Amino acid sequence: MTTIDGLWYRANEASQRAEQAYHHLRERHDAFLERDRHRRVSRRRFRTLTERVERTGAPYGAHTIVYRPSGELLLVRHEGVDLWVLPGGEVGPEEDFQRAAVRELAEEAGVDADYEGLGVLTQVTITCGEYETWGVIPVFVARALTTETHIADPDDEISAARWFSDLPEDTRDREDLLAWREREL
Repeated sequence: MTTIDGLWYRANEASQRAEQAYHHLRERHDAFLERDRHRRVSRRRFRTLTERVERTGAPYGAHTIVYRPSGELLLVRHEGVDLWVLPGGEVGPEEDFQRAAVRELAEEAGVDADYEGLGVLTQVTITCGEYETWGVIPVFVARALTTETHIADPDDEISAARWFSDLPEDTRDREDLLAWREREL
């Protein structure tokens, strides 16, 4: 007799929610880059990410590529991962992906931007030992309307917001951002 493992069940439920989120985004947007990522995590982290995916389809929330017509991109310094990253974060209970991205941009950088659609859709596979699930990471694109930054991050994870023409080496998903910029700007 096989013992039913609650984590396996939750991972399966999360994968189904990720599938729904993926198809929902694909139906509503076009002309975006698609990427794949793989993350190996601890059992505790796997449980946390699986719960997020079950709720929204996205383990790491929604993000925004904010650009100036000159080609500069806005990045924020996330102290928890010690990297420059795109503004973004978790999707709240009453939010869709784009609303979450807009809110996170306001909190982490304080710039106004005109949202243009989805720029990158990443499918991230998350594994922990024999367990596996996946989720989406939607990255929207927005043209900056204002450029002065102001950080009002309630989580106190963001220490700086800055515009870059040359992306720093310690930029998370740097190759994806360079590919997007080359294609779009």
